[in-house]
Amino acid sequence: MDWKNQTSVTEFWLLGFHNARSIRIPLFVFFLAVYISILSGNFLIIALVVVSQSLKSPMYFFLANLSTSDLLLTTIVIPTMLSILLKSKESISFAGCISQFYLFGLSAITECFLLTVMSYDRYLAICDPLHYFSIMDSRVQVILVTCSWVFAFSLTLITVSHMWQLQFCGPNVIDHFFCDITPLLELSCSDTSVIHLLNLVMGLPVTMFPIGFIIITYVYILTTILKISTISRGKQKAFSTCSSHLAVVCTYYGTLITLYVIPTKGLSPDVTKVQSLLYTIVTPLFNPVIYSLRNNEIRTAIQQLMHRRK
Repeated sequence: MDWKNQTSVTEFWLLGFHNARSIRIPLFVFFLAVYISILSGNFLIIALVVVSQSLKSPMYFFLANLSTSDLLLTTIVIPTMLSILLKSKESISFAGCISQFYLFGLSAITECFLLTVMSYDRYLAICDPLHYFSIMDSRVQVILVTCSWVFAFSLTLITVSHMWQLQFCGPNVIDHFFCDITPLLELSCSDTSVIHLLNLVMGLPVTMFPIGFIIITYVYILTTILKISTISRGKQKAFSTCSSHLAVVCTYYGTLITLYVIPTKGLSPDVTKVQSLLYTIVTPLFNPVIYSLRNNEIRTAIQQLMHRRK
């Protein structure tokens, strides 16, 4: 489709944090440090899972894919944010803006599905440990991860295909630090009701259904853990693993529901930006820490890797 025939706007201007211009340099340094930390932590997880023979269990395979999704999500958003902080604003072409939203949606929805897959993995490991490895074999692992990426690809493509057909007559200023769907639709001079309805309907398979599944699995997990008569190391490890996963699920899904499922008309752009920071920066930053870096097996793998390099 020739997008130039669909709109008189050929580029957009991203304002970012224009209300905080007096501290834009400290913000640039802070977000750059955060971005480097995200890259380092998630690349480390992926490298360890690839090279370490002790990290070949299904949980670490899913963690590596979660880290890949985090890397894609932050790399789509943070470099643009850093450029805006340096220049006060940043231009992006119409095609670039839609493409950025597509890649952002792909990684964000993939993360939703991967978090759901990880809850199923924890359910099997705790509630049915004797059959865990026979059920969660390598073929099933690949199928679950592939389906997560393919479903995210397909669902995001449905929304983007409708967005390509919108007309943008001006203004072309987006009060955000990336091309998110809500501020983008507000600039369109076309009828966006179909896309808003589509976004609401698609929120069910992306957020509500996975959350329902996660709640059910954790009811069974909690019931199983409470049946353990003694406070053993295994029970403590189970609580630790599940509480870490549940904390990320609550933060990530809670923000997505607030922004993309519940209508946010009239919400301050600054509030929206802060909410967006939770799942574009905070979650990818802490995922390696709460899932892996405090894990004894991960620490052992790091020590073995460092020993090899010596």
